[in-house]
Amino acid sequence: MASEISSSEGKQKPMMAEEAAGIGIVMAREEKPTNVEILLWYMYEFCSYFIHTVLIPIVFPLIISQTVSAPPEPKQGWFISFKGLNCSKNQMQIYVALVQRQIKVGGMRFSPLEWTSISWITGLLLSSPLLYLVALRLDHGRHHQLIAAAATGLGSLFCLPSGFLKKPWIFPPYVAVIMAATAVVGASHARHLGLMITGFTGPSIPKHHFPDRRSFASWLSLHSTAAGCLGATVISSFTYHILNRADHFTALWVVSIFSGLKWGSGMIHVLSTSRIAAETASFPRHNNNNNIFLIFKYSHAAKGLIGVFMSSFIGMCVFGGGLLYAIGYICVEKQNVLYLWLMYFLLPMFSIPLMYPLQQLLKLDAEKMQLLGFMMSIFTSGFGFYYRDSAWGESHLFFFAAVQGTSAGLMHAFGRVLWLDCSPRGREGAFSVWYSWARMVGACAGFGLATAMPGDIGKSFGVSFCAGVVGMIVVIFGNISSLGGAEEAGHVVKSEHSFEMDGFEDESIDA
Repeated sequence: MASEISSSEGKQKPMMAEEAAGIGIVMAREEKPTNVEILLWYMYEFCSYFIHTVLIPIVFPLIISQTVSAPPEPKQGWFISFKGLNCSKNQMQIYVALVQRQIKVGGMRFSPLEWTSISWITGLLLSSPLLYLVALRLDHGRHHQLIAAAATGLGSLFCLPSGFLKKPWIFPPYVAVIMAATAVVGASHARHLGLMITGFTGPSIPKHHFPDRRSFASWLSLHSTAAGCLGATVISSFTYHILNRADHFTALWVVSIFSGLKWGSGMIHVLSTSRIAAETASFPRHNNNNNIFLIFKYSHAAKGLIGVFMSSFIGMCVFGGGLLYAIGYICVEKQNVLYLWLMYFLLPMFSIPLMYPLQQLLKLDAEKMQLLGFMMSIFTSGFGFYYRDSAWGESHLFFFAAVQGTSAGLMHAFGRVLWLDCSPRGREGAFSVWYSWARMVGACAGFGLATAMPGDIGKSFGVSFCAGVVGMIVVIFGNISSLGGAEEAGHVVKSEHSFEMDGFEDESIDA
């Protein structure tokens, strides 16, 4: 695949005018992506994927737990876990500080984990009207690069001052802005992938060329996810080692600063690569205002939102619930917490790209690979639910962490490919906004459920199991498919005659 991309470097596709999806937009032919553009796109995933997988669910709750008074000693003491197993005092203090409701707001009390959930929800509410405005400009404005740069800069900037005030009330604005920025750049990042895919294959291809689109899109999304897993590994490992310092608050502030700098370095991709949005001279302005709601006219995309939500929900619910149970109940040794994170984040960096040859060998479309991810999550959550009363061994924890990490990566990578197959030409930005928002809502819901019942692994894993089954039912019985979605969106034409009228050059596919 790399040689195919390389052979196209330096080439520019001739410009052409075409009617996109029958809505009167005059658009230019996309250029093929170069190796440099693809590597920079990978780089941004490396610099941003950890935000909603490590920074928000792990680092910020730990920082917030240091802004309140020390929690009281539990009934069983500091050296016994909540399951009656031997434990270290430091580890139990960290766990109790996370789940103890020490934050007072009026007559209510919240734990640092619940406070993070509230902040996350605030960010989603803040991002909703913002994403509506962004959707219009990603597809039909000339400021998409500025939008991505502003969101990246603002989000990374709000990571820096997290330790200025040692007060819990300051964190909802921090987390809210960071999550809103993440939603915006997530949409921009997914849109960029859609344009690169179109540039490689052409705007409309015949059905027998669809495997080329599937192959290229899967290659990019899988390796991008692997790069994101590496970025998450860096931050999670740094967090573990920094907690060895006596002053946890200052040490975790350093992690937040480093995270902001790492995220901000993704500006290199934003400022160095740009794909101009569609021209809108012939597009009626009143339709432009309804641009974001066009998704409901595309059945594959509308139903696919459920799969995006469910996959993010399951991934975060299993991860959050399992990690809290391992620390506060099973009380795994301190270094094994690091190994758990490595199995969850680092191992998928190798296992996820290995899914590409499997996909090509079996000729599986994105929805089938997404189903594989759902099945792996059902396997993990099902075993966790069945053995919820058992003291899990470390080998079992490592195994299921690896399985679930691979599952989460698969659902993310192929959920994105499936979504872009269902996104019509000239509407990648508006549809990517829905993708990014549903993904963030799912992750927030999963985190909220897992942390609202810390230690109740039966409920969090049981709900995750049911969510996985529902996700599979929606994909299977909803007849969601990459090919069907691509045909509905206009990426695939049914006749050679229509294909030739689009002006497609057959040599644009090297495979």
